[in-house]
Amino acid sequence: MKLLRTIRLDPSDTFVFEQAAEPGEWAVSGAFMFWNSEPVALEGKARSAFRSGFLGVSTLGWSTLVQIVDATESDRLALVDRLAEQLMSKFGAPTRDDAIAAAEEEIAFAESLCNQPSRYADRRASLHLKTAPCENRFAHCVRVAGQSLRARSRSSRSKARTSSLLKASA
Repeated sequence: MKLLRTIRLDPSDTFVFEQAAEPGEWAVSGAFMFWNSEPVALEGKARSAFRSGFLGVSTLGWSTLVQIVDATESDRLALVDRLAEQLMSKFGAPTRDDAIAAAEEEIAFAESLCNQPSRYADRRASLHLKTAPCENRFAHCVRVAGQSLRARSRSSRSKARTSSLLKASA
């Protein structure tokens, strides 16, 4: 299986984002961080995170660049567990089961970003994987080596579950 890991080629993330992710962290899209925000109203560092950041799961910091890397099932399980812990401690997920379900969905979405059609296989490992703004904040776009690709949109059920989880914590 393939997952996302943050990388840092220079110190720019430390200036661009409120908090930069550490290099080598497992990463997800981080869209849930903006569930209650209007994209057009975002400014400054929050806007940069929304438009071009991947969320490091351990630090909840942002990274402009990620690598698509091989991962084991135990890596994935540890990632689900860590993100669930973050959802409970930092976002007030009502139950561990809810946090695990939301973490599973976020990680499944990150996996879908890693599995673009085979015609892009030689480009997936490049350092040009970035999120790009989309008309629907739950339908993420990815720019790979200069070409826009649309990752699978999360289902309405998934969006509703994430929104209700985060609303419960507000």
